Order: sequence, then C-alpha cells, then structure tokens
Amino acid sequence: MVGHIYSVAFQGVDVLEIDVQVQTSAGLPAFHVVGLGDKAVTESRERVRASFHTLGLALPAQHITVNLAPADVQKEGSHYDLPIALGLMVIMGVLSPEDIAEYTALGELGLDGSISPVSGILPAAIETAASGRGLICPAACGSEAAWAGDLNILAAPNLIALVNHFKGTQVLNPPQPKLPDLTFKAIPDL
Repeated sequence: MVGHIYSVAFQGVDVLEIDVQVQTSAGLPAFHVVGLGDKAVTESRERVRASFHTLGLALPAQHITVNLAPADVQKEGSHYDLPIALGLMVIMGVLSPEDIAEYTALGELGLDGSISPVSGILPAAIETAASGRGLICPAACGSEAAWAGDLNILAAPNLIALVNHFKGTQVLNPPQPKLPDLTFKAIPDL
C-alpha cells in the first residue's frame, strides 16, 4: 500500500505541487526519503520518528520509503514533515486514505508532536485553492492561509488534534483571516 498526500515546493515565486508517496516493504527496518531533498528534508525522518514516539505510535518494523515526486525538482525546508507523517499514518491504519486525499499539507513537526509554523503558507494556500483541495497547516499559520479565499483549512496545533479531527472526536474550527501584529516594541538603547 502507498499513502499519498500533496504538499508544495517553492521555486522563487512559483509554487509547485509535490506528491508525497509513503510505502512500507519487507526488509531490514530503515527510513529513506528520496526525491532531491535538502538536509532539512532528509532530517524530517528523525522529527517524524520522535513525534510518533511521543504520541505512543511505533513506526512499522519494515523498510519505509518516502518519495517526493517529481524527483527532478529540488525540495527545500522542513514543511515536508507533516505530509510524511500523515502518509505514514495512512500506511499504519491510523487515518484512512480518504481522510487526506483532498488536502495539501505543510508543517514542521516538533519532537513532541506539535506542528510548528513554516514560511510560504499564503502562496501554498492560493495554489491549493486553485487546485480545489483543502489545506492542512500549523495553527499559527491558519489566519494567514485564510486570506487565500474559499478554502477548507485545517489549522492544527499538533498531530493529536489533527487525528482527533479526522476521527470525529474533536473539531478544528476554520481560522479567520487577520493581519499580523505590527506593533513596534521598544528596542533597548545600546
């Protein structure tokens, strides 16, 4: 079985759709991320592993391969953590493939399962709205994503809240667009 979820890659001002494919197979337990990712992308396996451990989930004792397609596009940043984790949850039976099929996801995972803010949420939300899918993003970025218009946004503070939303035991309310706090703070005189 292959778990699929969409994410995005940024190339200048362009936003490209990335298909995050997660597969387990027989063999020695290993976790590989392929598809021309930078150091932050390859380190995502450790953040995913640690956040799963915190949630009480054990990774399958199999060979795990994550493919970020298309493979010839450079992937940069830590925002692939969340789609990789969601793809693994589909493989493990925690989430159904239908739960995440109509979403694009991006967010960095903390070692405690929290979903940390990432840059590029508004362009990703605009691209996602144009594709007709919803967006799964960090709670701290939800109000920024809401500026993209008519878009189903799941802004979750952590993986538990997201899983509970899909299981129907918790509801993530849609975020409202708001401007960031631009108040200037006094800078101490050096």
